[in-house]
Amino acid sequence: MSELHKFLFDGLPVRGMIVRLTDAWTEVLRRREAHPWAPPVTRLLGEMAAAGALMQSNIKFNGALILQIFGDGPVKVAVAEVQHDLSLRVTAKVVGDVTHDALLSDLVNVRNQGRCAITLDPRDKLPGQQPYQGVVPLHGDQREKIERLSEVLEHYMLQSEQLDTRLVLAADEHVAAGLLIQRLPIEGEGNLAGSLVSKANEDEIGVNEDFNRIATLAASLTREELLTLDVETILRRLFWEEQVLRFPAMTPKFHCTCSRERVAGMIRGLGREEADSIIAERGEIEVGCDFCGRQYHFDAVDAAQLFAPPGDQPPVTSSVQ
Repeated sequence: MSELHKFLFDGLPVRGMIVRLTDAWTEVLRRREAHPWAPPVTRLLGEMAAAGALMQSNIKFNGALILQIFGDGPVKVAVAEVQHDLSLRVTAKVVGDVTHDALLSDLVNVRNQGRCAITLDPRDKLPGQQPYQGVVPLHGDQREKIERLSEVLEHYMLQSEQLDTRLVLAADEHVAAGLLIQRLPIEGEGNLAGSLVSKANEDEIGVNEDFNRIATLAASLTREELLTLDVETILRRLFWEEQVLRFPAMTPKFHCTCSRERVAGMIRGLGREEADSIIAERGEIEVGCDFCGRQYHFDAVDAAQLFAPPGDQPPVTSSVQ
């Protein structure tokens, strides 16, 4: 079962969390069995799913946290979306071949134009409220390419929260996992939108000895250990000299938010003329969800219903297949 554990280091200004996506991750991949991703793409999406779950849990945001990478390589876009209850879904648009040993730059940053964006989309928006989005490049300050997603996200969180963060990520076809260690804010709770960043937090960057020690221990965790060891063993091996205060485990799960109603709204957005032309050419409008693979079918009667005046709409005749 997938699990996410949050913990504190007693008496120290440091918090952490660790996630292991097992059934949630294999359910994502099961839905891709007909069109599986290449192993490097699978690893990237798994790391994004684990990172998204960690960041969502860290900020306790009532809405969707959407982690996106826009690439200039064969992976044009990769997306991990995590809701407030840790339900998650991922997808990617891949154009072209991916070699078995492709690194992050080979996938999304060939010409050093790749970008990473994090969007916070509130669940209950106020009138006029827009999602918050922050973007960072996939290269360092000297335009050197970054080959680990964890480094990109550490840089992002340092910019947005002014808080030191250490992130370790790994994924394969069975498990997607991550460990996050972060210095606690001096003032208030940090968040990815940066609204509570304080000068005191900024002044502590890189100088807190407790965080530096624990972050060094976290960085010693290998990919193989993160993928194969259970949470208890990892925490015991890394932090056996520390007093770790644990919180009840949470359970991330796969869940797709697509629906026939949302697809209907998209078709209405195309307009009556475009919808009718698709029906004339293909006999129906077929829309597949990139996240879960579900197929939605609208025949001529369904399409007419979408554009009928309110109160003059016949029952829907076709069903999801």
